[in-house]
Amino acid sequence: MMNTFASHDMPSLFEQLSKVGQTSSEAYLENAHGVLQRIVSMPDLIDGISIEPKTGAYTRTLLFGDRHISVWAMRWGPGSRTAIHDHHCSCCFGMVSGTLVERRYSAIDERRATLSQELVRPSGFVACFLPSGPNVHQMSNDYSDEAISLHIYGFDHRMHASSVHREYEAVELSV
Repeated sequence: MMNTFASHDMPSLFEQLSKVGQTSSEAYLENAHGVLQRIVSMPDLIDGISIEPKTGAYTRTLLFGDRHISVWAMRWGPGSRTAIHDHHCSCCFGMVSGTLVERRYSAIDERRATLSQELVRPSGFVACFLPSGPNVHQMSNDYSDEAISLHIYGFDHRMHASSVHREYEAVELSV
C-alpha cells in the first residue's frame, strides 16, 4: 500500500496535535509520540525545509507554532551540543537522520547536576516527557555526520524564547 502522507500535510498534523494538547497530558504525549513516529519513519518529508548549517553548532527552524505548541526542526553539526538544561514545558523529540547522544543528569540543586546516563539516540528514535522534573539533559552530536531532529514543545514560541527552564553546571560528586 502506498503512503500518501506528504510534507504539506504536516501543518494539519500539528494543528490536530495542538487541539489534543488542550486535553489530558497522557493523550497529548501519546499523540505527539505518534506524530513524531510518523514523520521520522519518512525522513524525506523534511527535504524541502531550509535549516541553515552552522559548523560546530546546532540551528533550528520553526515549522509550526501556536498558543499551545511549537515544532522545531534542528540541524546538528558535528561537535554541536546544548547546555545541560531542563524544560518548563513538555518536550518530545524524534531523530529524523543521524545520531545524537542524550546525557541525562540528576539535579543536585538549582544550578548543579551530576551525570547519571549516556544514551545513544539513532535515526528513528522518539521520546516524550512532561516537565515533571527536573528532567535534566544535554543533547550532543558526538559523530562526524550531521543529524536532524524534530522537537515538539508545549509552549507558545511568541511568549518564550525557548523551552529551556534552567541551565546547569556538570559536577562530579566526591565519595
